[in-house]
Amino acid sequence: MERASLAELKNGYCEEPDGYRCLACGRSIEKGVVYEHGSVLYEAQRYIRIHIEETHGSMFEFLIHLDKRFTGLTEHQNKLLRLFYLGKSDEEIKRDMQIGSTATIRNHRFVLKEKERQARLFLTLMELLKAKKSKPTALIPPSASGTMIDGRHLLSDPENERILKKYFPHGLNGPLQTLHMKEKSKLAVLRQIAQRFAEGRFYSEKEVNEILKSVYVDYVALRRSMIEYGFMKRLPDGSRYWLKESARGTEEEDGAAGRMGASEGGEGDAAGKSEETEDQGFLGDTGEDEAGERGVGLQKDEGADRKNEAKEREDEKVDQRGELKAQYKEMKTEAGVYQIRNTKNGKMFVVATPNLKTINGKVMQLEGGGHTCKELQQDWNLYGEKAFVFEVLEVLKEKEEGYFDKKEELKKLEAKWLERLQPYGGRGYNRPKKGL
Repeated sequence: MERASLAELKNGYCEEPDGYRCLACGRSIEKGVVYEHGSVLYEAQRYIRIHIEETHGSMFEFLIHLDKRFTGLTEHQNKLLRLFYLGKSDEEIKRDMQIGSTATIRNHRFVLKEKERQARLFLTLMELLKAKKSKPTALIPPSASGTMIDGRHLLSDPENERILKKYFPHGLNGPLQTLHMKEKSKLAVLRQIAQRFAEGRFYSEKEVNEILKSVYVDYVALRRSMIEYGFMKRLPDGSRYWLKESARGTEEEDGAAGRMGASEGGEGDAAGKSEETEDQGFLGDTGEDEAGERGVGLQKDEGADRKNEAKEREDEKVDQRGELKAQYKEMKTEAGVYQIRNTKNGKMFVVATPNLKTINGKVMQLEGGGHTCKELQQDWNLYGEKAFVFEVLEVLKEKEEGYFDKKEELKKLEAKWLERLQPYGGRGYNRPKKGL
């Protein structure tokens, strides 16, 4: 998603040479293949839109549910945008959010418009920055807490070799000595570790862990670094990982690094001394030569630093486990069958969905007058939202072991409830399936 244009983010998919890829879940739809849906055949581009609508509700719904670290929205702003998207008036929003006056709502609208203008300007500045190639910039993104990556972090070949030799003392295919180092060194180390993964292949979390265990004892911290520094990508639920295209470096990046090394004299002895001086500041380096150079004063503080480091690492692991559990609970999707029931006339519309969280998206769809069931849409317009209730009939129970065809089992679950409720004709809004 980070490379998608605004148009692609709005559509929810990007076009690739051989097909279309969903930005929300990564599913790829191949060009030249005809896809069947509801007894109707669709070409690839139309089918990817149907996939997004049924699986994710809408891109607005998907994006608005992302963590505030990605959207930059406060909880208050997030709720306001949802209500604006539903077309609520200022008076209705005032009642829903229990705000004192409509003037406050108008002020919020102004603030959001101002944020939109600032965002457009910022995007323009970034595009201009990318277009300017007179000064080389690092292509590897830093961690969320790291310092800004600039020309100082570009490496010449001798510098890169020196770093790798230092932290992989048993060879490049051997274990990593430590993960505690300066940003510049960490970028070189992580790029080398990325060589152990194949491009264009998807990995499960278990497979990633097995590879990283042979590299470093704290494979969880190493895996997180691979993600944070942009060498690997993963789905929000952590079920799929893959090597980022630029993880192995590009010719442009290598050329920039060479120019940087030449201009700074990085291939000489002075660069070697500079790198050694920089790396002496990281924790966990116990080399005897470096310890001697750092002096007696630093040795006195070494024990305290190590204790602090151990405590910080333990706290970090606890926070990480809590964060992963929270993300899993938030992002995990459940498939199932639900009904939209009209309390005025008792008619119902039974629907199966691979993601029950998309129910909110159906409310937005009905509010916007764009539901695919015309009869249901007409009654919604006639009776209003308060006349309808959304009820989950059954959640699909997925097997944890063995083969499980989720799509097929969901069809069976839907058929069971259609048979039980018979929501046809005067009883509901569904149409009988062909052949029934």
